[in-house]
Amino acid sequence: MFDYLLRRVASIVPTLLFVSMLIFGLQQLLPGDPAKILAGEEQDPSVVAYLHKKLHLDEPLPVRYAYWVGGVLRGDLGESVRSQQPVLDLVLEKLPVTVELALLAMGFALVIGIPAGIVSAVGRGTAWDAAANLFALWGISTPNFWLGILMIMLFSVQLGWLPASGYVSPLEDLRANLAAMVMPAFVLGNAIAAVLMRHTRSAMLQVLSSDYVRTARAKGLSEPVVVLRHALRNALTPIITLGALELGTLLSGAVLTEQVFTIPGFGKLIIDSVFNRDYAVVQGVVLVTASAYIALSLLADLAYFAVNPRLRA
Repeated sequence: MFDYLLRRVASIVPTLLFVSMLIFGLQQLLPGDPAKILAGEEQDPSVVAYLHKKLHLDEPLPVRYAYWVGGVLRGDLGESVRSQQPVLDLVLEKLPVTVELALLAMGFALVIGIPAGIVSAVGRGTAWDAAANLFALWGISTPNFWLGILMIMLFSVQLGWLPASGYVSPLEDLRANLAAMVMPAFVLGNAIAAVLMRHTRSAMLQVLSSDYVRTARAKGLSEPVVVLRHALRNALTPIITLGALELGTLLSGAVLTEQVFTIPGFGKLIIDSVFNRDYAVVQGVVLVTASAYIALSLLADLAYFAVNPRLRA
């Protein structure tokens, strides 16, 4: 296992290098000259020339990439040309908000999706199976922004139980923070729960028909022990993979949901940066998101060893 971990960590370096080249290269394809946009309506030639020099836009593409990568290796993701703040500070400011929202949404997804998938697989062909599949169809086909608006109308406007929008730090008021985050977290978790339910059901059906499950039942083990200890544990591998990918998607920023509930996370940051041609912020956020995907993929690989002892050999 340790050798496998070393190989996986070693593969991260070229992967991150390729991702950084892709991020920087695709960024250059965006239309418009950022220096002219930042110079304002008058676009004074001296100001444009100064911005070209400051942002290294007058240098060849490989030189600009070297400047950027060198700064990243030093922990310097650049400076926002709009707010004049370091990109790293902006990322660290928005990251806790997005991480909290992603973890709460994934919590909803796991609590709803995996039990629903188990019930559907165990009761295949019953009313429980039909109800679980109906829930999955509803969750997959319901747009997040529409569900969010409906929840705001019900729980905020009609009932007055929860705030319609905004964000409060958990360090300031934990209760107000949870009240503001529960609706957007449920909206995001609802769609992921539907996907998890379908994958859990498919994996469980395959495992429940295997020989070792029939042997466990022949030994007289109770059905909950057979399902939870023997079947579910061996069905978790595809679920772990899907969960890691979905969590990475959440960490990249749920743009529409954050806009509906006015959550100041990664989604809003990257959208504002793209419209403002704030290239340094866009590159920094995408690089952090890509790094999160790679780290979650590594954690998922390690989780395989924990849930499936056969892989340790």
